[in-house]
Amino acid sequence: MPSLQINGHDMYYEVHGDGPPVLCMGGWGSYCHGGHHHLARGLTDRYCAIIFDHRGLAASGDDLSVPPSMRLYAEDAAGLLDRLGLERVHVVGLVGMGACIAQEMAINRPDLVRSMINMNTWSKPDALLRHQLEMFRDCHRIMGWEAFQKLVCLWSFEERFYLQNHRRLLGPQGPWSELNGRYEAHARLIEACLGHDTTDRLGQIVAPTLIIHCPLDTVNGPRLTVPIERAIPGARGLVLEGAAHVVAGKEMRGRFSDAVLGFLKEVEDNE
Repeated sequence: MPSLQINGHDMYYEVHGDGPPVLCMGGWGSYCHGGHHHLARGLTDRYCAIIFDHRGLAASGDDLSVPPSMRLYAEDAAGLLDRLGLERVHVVGLVGMGACIAQEMAINRPDLVRSMINMNTWSKPDALLRHQLEMFRDCHRIMGWEAFQKLVCLWSFEERFYLQNHRRLLGPQGPWSELNGRYEAHARLIEACLGHDTTDRLGQIVAPTLIIHCPLDTVNGPRLTVPIERAIPGARGLVLEGAAHVVAGKEMRGRFSDAVLGFLKEVEDNE
């Protein structure tokens, strides 16, 4: 699979499907290496999905002399689109950091962003989120990756889903496996998350925007996502009732996928 020298590091990426381009970004992980099945169902049947490894994770390198920031990670993503010769791309940012990157791209590179979807994110961490992020970092550093994975899974999945699926969630093949053995990369991601602040710049976003609110998200719930919807001109909000930090389960993933594909189609129909 391909890698490109982007913004001072080797960046691994994949392209799936055919159609209008959609850049899909998650949090402290990757949709690559077989993970593209976690994208919205049906997305790659209608669109060309571009996915990549954040710097320092999986098959992407890093330059540790460069201070981490959300703007740095956004410049990585924008640089990939530039190298691929793409313009006016739907940008789907999910599960925290991916949505923060999307905000920075929509503000700093409006030429690239055809539309934006944000879910489970923040414009600036409040005290609760800041302390949660610091706890994730400290848990990984002091107790190791397995303890971190258990902690983040406990906070990220709806309780019934966790009870039914915890045996497959926990372990080296489970979520956040990209961080296993990569504490330094994880710490850099968290530093960027802690420093993210677009509160005074969200009004500059001109791309059609959908903000998905997940009421059961104990990390990036509506207390953080509703202000983003209110600050972006013309943004639309959608409440995904019963959804936690990670959208999981057949019924919930179906509702999420319908929301994503419906919004993208509406943007295209209105152009």
